Amino acid sequence: MGLRRLTRDQARRIAVRAQLLDAPRPTDLVATVEQLTLLQIDPTAAVAPSADLVAWSRLGPSYQPEQLKHAVETDRTLFEFNALIRPMTDVGLYLADPDLHPSVQQWMTANESFQKDILAVLRDRGPVTSREIPDTCKVPWKSTGWTNNRNVTQMLELLVMTGQVAISGRIARERIWDLAENVYPTDLVVPTAAEATRRKNERRLRCLGIARAKGTAVPVEPAIVGEVGEPVEIEDTPGIWQLDPEASTDDLTGRTALLSPFDRLIHNRTRAVELWDFEYTLEMYKPAAQRRWGYFALPVLHGSQLIGKADLKADRKAGVLRVNALHPDVRFTRAITKAIDEELDNLAAWLALPKIERP
Repeated sequence: MGLRRLTRDQARRIAVRAQLLDAPRPTDLVATVEQLTLLQIDPTAAVAPSADLVAWSRLGPSYQPEQLKHAVETDRTLFEFNALIRPMTDVGLYLADPDLHPSVQQWMTANESFQKDILAVLRDRGPVTSREIPDTCKVPWKSTGWTNNRNVTQMLELLVMTGQVAISGRIARERIWDLAENVYPTDLVVPTAAEATRRKNERRLRCLGIARAKGTAVPVEPAIVGEVGEPVEIEDTPGIWQLDPEASTDDLTGRTALLSPFDRLIHNRTRAVELWDFEYTLEMYKPAAQRRWGYFALPVLHGSQLIGKADLKADRKAGVLRVNALHPDVRFTRAITKAIDEELDNLAAWLALPKIERP
């Protein structure tokens, strides 16, 4: 027998449902993050910080940013690791294999006394910012980038990777550091590297619904899942895909959603093209004259289709959500336009902006 074959529309429905973007909204933040596996921290707030925007696009108006802070800093049901917020139930998976470059290991070994000094400060003083930790480094950290000689922060991040230190919370954008034993569960189990890799692949496939086994490395979080799941073909796309064995190809009850540029549905730009013919680039790093869609354009989902981009700006001083432009990838029917307008109204209300300025 040959491989099971899916239509592109079936694959799209699987992906949308896996990302909790169908009509039945989730109601619990932690359960939502458990399904998505992560919320990416990014300071850009042209509309709202990405972690909050992703949570809002799933949970709707019931979500408030204070809930995320509470889950990380008080309930300890979520944790921050490598600029990502993840479920605390996954923490062992990310401590299983630090995979430090030999040069990094050498630097840590050369600064063993520095490590001990940092741990002693945390043990004596409790949660602190990096500015409150003396730099007793013997061999400075060398880099051609912005981390050059930022010894305290660099060592703290490596101690997080090795499971000795944890991020306890944030004051605005500044991280608060503490001993891992004060943040992570006391019954924490760290699996073997092989077991952690397998489970991370399974978790990633569950949150994506359908993905490639292998592919080009991408920043932040891999988009590939290894050999887990069921190998399938998708019409009009080359090669083999991996399907979550619990995914449903049933008809989708969809809705309209405005997505963060960092949303996992579209984060893998190659997959977005293969499944939706959806081309997207985050253009905030481009000169204004070279932008096609805008500084922080939000991809627009309608049902199981990605239909365009919304160039938005939250002008908090003026109390206005500015709709600079809507860039359609398909013809906007009256029903689509109405659905987008309703979602823009919902976004403005959630941001507590009393006015919307449309082009």
